Amino acid sequence: MSSDRDSAPGRGQNRSGTAAVIARIEPRETDLGDFSVRRLLPHRRQRQVGPWVFFDHFGPVDFDPGRGIDVRPHPHINLATVTYLFDGEILHRDSLGSEQTISPGAINLMIAGKGIVHSERERPAVRATRHSAHGLQLWLGLPEASEEIDPEFLHYPADAIPAKAVDGVPVTVMIGSAYGLQSPVRTFADTLFVEAHLTAGQRLDLPEADELALYVVAGRVGVGDDEVAAHSMAVLDPGARTPIRAGVDAHIVLIGGEPIGERFIDWNFVSSRRDRIERAKQDWRDGRFPTVPGDRDEFIPLPD
Repeated sequence: MSSDRDSAPGRGQNRSGTAAVIARIEPRETDLGDFSVRRLLPHRRQRQVGPWVFFDHFGPVDFDPGRGIDVRPHPHINLATVTYLFDGEILHRDSLGSEQTISPGAINLMIAGKGIVHSERERPAVRATRHSAHGLQLWLGLPEASEEIDPEFLHYPADAIPAKAVDGVPVTVMIGSAYGLQSPVRTFADTLFVEAHLTAGQRLDLPEADELALYVVAGRVGVGDDEVAAHSMAVLDPGARTPIRAGVDAHIVLIGGEPIGERFIDWNFVSSRRDRIERAKQDWRDGRFPTVPGDRDEFIPLPD
């Protein structure tokens, strides 16, 4: 990815109107070899939503035996990654020595801070069979005071993530607080990450957040006078208080929270400072990042 910056709708825009949707984002397909991902953030029309600076949706995809997710070791700085699966599993390893299989409904939070390296693969037993994968990968920008903290890896199993029915709609609050639920996942700023499954005819009120966006994983929903189709993201006016309506069965996620200020993004590096990214790039070229125990034979080189 490039570190160039584009203007995007900010807080307070379109408040005089009644439209609930203030920006629409359509996905860009990114090829990762055996599969592709739909990239929604960053986008020229919307660089961030609250502290969220990156949003990828991969799958559902079926892999033949011998193929699958195989992301070689690569570095991050000044951010926290969030992996959330709807189907399948991923084997996470990092330079702290963490080795964790993530399954559907669990949350992997990897806090890069001043620097971490990780890989995302699959267990040999999974890779040897026909299998599927479907999920989200998101990045959180860290507030400036936390950008250079020590790296840390935190895993939250599915049974630790709170869920309930809200007016008949199954809702899970993966990060933050909404609908009377509080997630245990660590945050550095006000952060929201919610999943919901609506059946045709159901409605769901929007949670409160300084900035808010809706992504439709499957199906389609209405918000105000607008319709949001599958694989599209709608940046919402938090002041509109317009419920989400499902004309057909729909699977959605909501992300949002408080703005943390503009962030630069270049490849896998995120920071409030351009010079910090340049230093990280040189450190990766020169081999100054730590290696991943159990996965030291390969790495992703810095793109030209």
